[in-house]
Amino acid sequence: MFKKAKKFPLMMTTLAMTVVLAACGSGSDTGTAGSGNTDNAETPKQLSGSILAVGSTALQPLVDQAGQDFMAVKGNEEITVQVQGGGSGTGLTQVSDKQADIGNSDVFAEEKLDADKAAALVDHQVAVVGMSAVANKDVGVTDLTKQQLVDIFTGKVTNWKEVGGADQAIVIVNRPASSGTRATFEKYALGESAPDLQGSIQEDSSGTVKKIVTETPGAIGYLALSYLDDSITAIKYEGVEATVENIETGKYPVWAYEHMYTNGEPNEVVKAFLDYMLSDDIQNGYVVDLGYIPVNGMEVVRDVEGNVTNK
Repeated sequence: MFKKAKKFPLMMTTLAMTVVLAACGSGSDTGTAGSGNTDNAETPKQLSGSILAVGSTALQPLVDQAGQDFMAVKGNEEITVQVQGGGSGTGLTQVSDKQADIGNSDVFAEEKLDADKAAALVDHQVAVVGMSAVANKDVGVTDLTKQQLVDIFTGKVTNWKEVGGADQAIVIVNRPASSGTRATFEKYALGESAPDLQGSIQEDSSGTVKKIVTETPGAIGYLALSYLDDSITAIKYEGVEATVENIETGKYPVWAYEHMYTNGEPNEVVKAFLDYMLSDDIQNGYVVDLGYIPVNGMEVVRDVEGNVTNK
């Protein structure tokens, strides 16, 4: 009995060593086949926080749609993106005062803010927007010269028959002074600032402008290409139609960059959203589908002074 008892510990020791060696071999095989894949797997980083983008109503449809998709991307479930209008001036003021994370604008910051405040902002150009004068479908006019537009918006011409249209009083639907859409239209279509005429309608929302022009006899306003459809007449400018091709090649002059300004360099969450705005999915998707123009599609460039040159 003594001899048999002495063999038992030896057997247990041998069995334990076998198990250990088997386990080591198994671990080595797993590391070669699987653990490398685990270490190298690219899992999206979980981000969290909130983003408030305020400003241009011309840019609002694009930012709003992109924001909805961005929040649904894996890793972004804990991010909220809120998009508000108010006009370019409001957006630039709020981002300058750090009341918003992003100031959406149709114009360069230098056109709305003083030099010091503008210099503190970082410009992120995410698209190009074309703008067109638009009129109620019954006015009987489809083409206006620059001078005719100036005469209409300064009150020198008050009836459509004076420019070849119906015998109908002209009703101007304008934007407030803070509007980047107004600044762009005045700068590149009129070449001068237009007064707020008595009897004109002033409205900031592009959607509301479209509704008013559609429903008001004799109405004229101006909208981004993203708002154009068969319910209104898009007026040609000096015989040139407001199309993507004409804007990209520089034939049609009434366009502007769509800016998303940040106060200094953006934080990690805001940067992720801005990067997403410039991704192929958005640039080749919503930017095109909603009537904007991808920045990289432009054959010309424009500086803050309005000078246009070929790329």
